Amino acid sequence: MGIDRIKKNLKLDTNDVVEYCKNKILDKDCNIYKQGKNWYCKIDNIKITINSYSYTIITAHIIH
Repeated sequence: MGIDRIKKNLKLDTNDVVEYCKNKILDKDCNIYKQGKNWYCKIDNIKITINSYSYTIITAHIIH
């Protein structure tokens, strides 16, 4: 369910949403910061939210 939400939010045309997000997070230009209980990763025009305890991708959005 979360994968479908992320795919829709980012308008992705790939079935491997987790791999797509991992590649974005590992990019050297990715700005990673912690706020409260989550990690946030900003790169290009997207923001990925990751739970700081379980390291699961919660959601991702296009930044306008």
